Amino acid sequence: MPHDAPAPQAPPLALTIAGSDSGGGAGIQADLKTMFALGVHGMSVIAAVTAQNSLGVQGYWELPVEAVRAQLDSVLSDIGVHALKTGMLASTALVETVAEAIAASDAPSVVDPVGVSKHGDSLLAPEAVDAVRGALLPAATVVTPNLFEVEQLTGVKVVDESGMREAAEAVKALGPRWVLVKGGHLPGEPADLLFDGEREHRFAAPRYDNRHTHGTGCTLASAIASHLALGADVPTAVARAKEYVTGAIAAGFPLGAGIGPVDHAWMQRAR
Repeated sequence: MPHDAPAPQAPPLALTIAGSDSGGGAGIQADLKTMFALGVHGMSVIAAVTAQNSLGVQGYWELPVEAVRAQLDSVLSDIGVHALKTGMLASTALVETVAEAIAASDAPSVVDPVGVSKHGDSLLAPEAVDAVRGALLPAATVVTPNLFEVEQLTGVKVVDESGMREAAEAVKALGPRWVLVKGGHLPGEPADLLFDGEREHRFAAPRYDNRHTHGTGCTLASAIASHLALGADVPTAVARAKEYVTGAIAAGFPLGAGIGPVDHAWMQRAR
């Protein structure tokens, strides 16, 4: 390298705090692949380890609170972060530990309030829902619940798109700055509603006839965090993340005997 060449600069930094997916389609693995694809340096705090594949979650083990806190301290004290993203946190103690860390950070945070897996497996202890409501959501810049998670958190059940504003208001009342209610489980085109208490933004996308959608929630939240780390405002970050995840769903591929993952590298493969 010539002596006068500028030293390489680190890209923006994003941290995921979530569970590990042994099948590689969701969780920490999906988060890091998304961050890499979008040009940010991904770092991880593993809160739980799952044994899972295309057929479902065969088991999960949460890490001790001190292990999660030590990982957080290691990354935040030395490296720092431009955006954080949370996923599967499993227990009350882990939710409270992570909520404390993101509340203390100046970086924007994207909270994916993971309750169940794509296969319907529970990934959050029932007693931890109160901690998500009372500690985690008030610390969040953006929270990204699907319709099941909206109902779990607020009791509001959405049956069609007209109910999404009420759902967004109910989640917003729990304290996050922005709420993105994901409407992908409703009939018709998959439309998401972003709401900050006053303004609402609707993000629609084509629906693909594709059952390989494992990891969509993790991928969307990580893509939002990546674009926030890159300097976008929240509506722009959500729009770009929606575009990325829609392309990843379109390129989703079969894996094993069940539900395959979205393709995190679809933009690279499309070149």
